[in-house]
Amino acid sequence: MKILLVLDQFDGATNGNTNSARRLRNTLIAHGHEVRVAASGDSREGEKYGFGKYEVPVFGPLIAAQGFTFARVNYTLMKEAVAWADVVHVMMPFFVEHCAIKEARRQNKPLTGAFHVQPENIWFSVHLGNFMPLINFTYFFFRRYIFRYIHHVHCPSNMIRQQLERHHYRNEFHVISNGIESDVVYHKNPRSPEFEGKILVVMSGRYSGEKRQDVLIDAVKKSRYKDRIVLYLAGQGPMKKTYEKLCADLPNKAVMKFLTKEELMSLFGQADIYVHTSDAEIEAMSCMEAFASGLVPIIADSPRSATPQFALDERSLFRPGDSSDLASRIDWWIEHESERRKMEHKYAELADKYRLDDCVMKMEEMFRAAIEETAGQEKL
Repeated sequence: MKILLVLDQFDGATNGNTNSARRLRNTLIAHGHEVRVAASGDSREGEKYGFGKYEVPVFGPLIAAQGFTFARVNYTLMKEAVAWADVVHVMMPFFVEHCAIKEARRQNKPLTGAFHVQPENIWFSVHLGNFMPLINFTYFFFRRYIFRYIHHVHCPSNMIRQQLERHHYRNEFHVISNGIESDVVYHKNPRSPEFEGKILVVMSGRYSGEKRQDVLIDAVKKSRYKDRIVLYLAGQGPMKKTYEKLCADLPNKAVMKFLTKEELMSLFGQADIYVHTSDAEIEAMSCMEAFASGLVPIIADSPRSATPQFALDERSLFRPGDSSDLASRIDWWIEHESERRKMEHKYAELADKYRLDDCVMKMEEMFRAAIEETAGQEKL
């Protein structure tokens, strides 16, 4: 198949959507398909149709701090990209994807889509993530603007499929994980000198409102083992300065830093516990990579997050937003080290259910279904 992936940002690796798109592209190519990308940035012959970058008035600095870039559509390139493809797969719900849909419909090309952008991801950045009328309107807007034109829709989790059904989406849903790469496996690395003799508690994610790193910072302060805990918050984002202030009175200096994949895997190999505090999450690749690496996760049991599906029992869940409950879970796993070691292997085994190769094969089935449907409509 010749597959065109359309999304605002593909270059760089500073957000989950971009990382998922890059993994999908690379694996599809490894499976023998031709893949090109339409996104912001430079063009690359036979690989990418590069569009300009759109600077959003007023909110530009906030968007940049989130590690995201909007694309400015080049209509000539879009027409060429769609004409090349056997199937067009849109991965975000914004203007460049809307234009790709219009062009694909004009050329009668098969279309599929992915629901990767949870409305809460947008509105928590301006402290409106819990204003449900706005959240509900955003689901409605995405449905009218993007998803009413697409039959086959990829959902990374059952949670988001249920949200879409609740908001009157009538698509054919394909619940497929974004997948864990084959090289992310159980491993233990030697400790860096700065962590020797300490309990290393880790979370990876953007510094933004819905991720709730503030809950983890507060939980460490309430832990019976706060004098031994080093907190490592891997990521970047607009709330960095806020979190640095919250961390200022921790007994041990917290580490806040954006890490490459290799650096993050090294950190996971040194850590004792992984915590995921997010109130809203479509899947949480960072948590998946953490437990695949052999870390026991402690996850916020939020109804707007898919991440609780990974908890093997109640010991890996805490009440969302409740730092005291989280502190008690952290303390329990610290005090029961032999049980933690046993569960590390069980969590690493869980990762085999979400391996990238298997997930991409399911994506291929979705693409073929869209192609066959379009061919059938032409015969009619």
